[in-house]
Amino acid sequence: MKAVAYQQNGSIDRDDALVDIEIAEPVVQPRDLLVEVKAISVNPVDYKIRQNVAADAGQWKILGWDAAGIVRAVGDQVQNFKVGDEVWYAGAINRQGSNAQLQAVDERIVAHKPKSLNFAHSAALPLTAITAWEMLFERLQVQSPIYQNNDSSHDQNKPSILIIGAAGGVGSIAIQLLKARTDLKIIATASRLETEAWVKQLGADFVINHQQAMPAQIKQLGIDAPQFVFSTSHSQQYLSQIAELIAPQGRLGLIDDPDSFDINVLKRKSVSVHWEFMFTRSLFTTPDIQKQGDLLQSLAELVDQGVIQTTVTEIYGAINAANLKAVHALLEQGRVKGKIVLEAF
Repeated sequence: MKAVAYQQNGSIDRDDALVDIEIAEPVVQPRDLLVEVKAISVNPVDYKIRQNVAADAGQWKILGWDAAGIVRAVGDQVQNFKVGDEVWYAGAINRQGSNAQLQAVDERIVAHKPKSLNFAHSAALPLTAITAWEMLFERLQVQSPIYQNNDSSHDQNKPSILIIGAAGGVGSIAIQLLKARTDLKIIATASRLETEAWVKQLGADFVINHQQAMPAQIKQLGIDAPQFVFSTSHSQQYLSQIAELIAPQGRLGLIDDPDSFDINVLKRKSVSVHWEFMFTRSLFTTPDIQKQGDLLQSLAELVDQGVIQTTVTEIYGAINAANLKAVHALLEQGRVKGKIVLEAF
């Protein structure tokens, strides 16, 4: 089968950073689906692994953790899928990825893709949606009554959440999930006119600029301090501002990889800190691993109901090394809006 892979980690400008290869089809385990990959999207985790993790000696490493495709074979213990089903998923970080014509993936982290979306528009959502869903509803518990402000007769008193880096893939779906499933006021950060318009289109109630002092901007909004902060990038850089602007007993969630993160500044307000890594369930085969498939199925229903829209902003072209190298380079610049998708080999 065709695939895009690498052997030696390093920078994207190397000739062998990503190459087109032919490789044997994956071996299907008892709970696996063998999926013919029709479309993929690219996430920051792709370039981070490519930069830092080499393939095993003499082997190829295939990246890609967002896909939509068609089931072509099933393991002998598969319960919920059959050959021909159209599916979407984010895969597992400790297995070969979706930058290949065929991929083996555990059925428990897979769902039937939305009927209303084609493969390309479906492929944009799984990883970012799982990340946002788990952070908002499981880690931060934004729907829990104990974090709601009982004095909500005035709009400015309604509880709020600040999403830092809201125009990216995770922020783009987080805004929509919050709008669909909560009454929280959504404060999104964006630093360019096009990204400001994007987060407003998705449902943000307020937009501030993370390149300027955020506490002062939130104060000018005339609303209560946010009870929740969801930081998607540069969390270390913004920590002192977060400590200043978050409400006492608030909750902070982050998904990036700061070199260091001294949470002592949060002690005075008894702020809790929550990490989200969407690969945890598949990496450790946790007892609740099925929750990832379940939440993707719930998301598909929200999409088909017209509540959630795809976050595709560009379909770059075919799945090949040249196109993937170009998209990796764009993502490394940190200025991508929404998600970039590739389809077909």
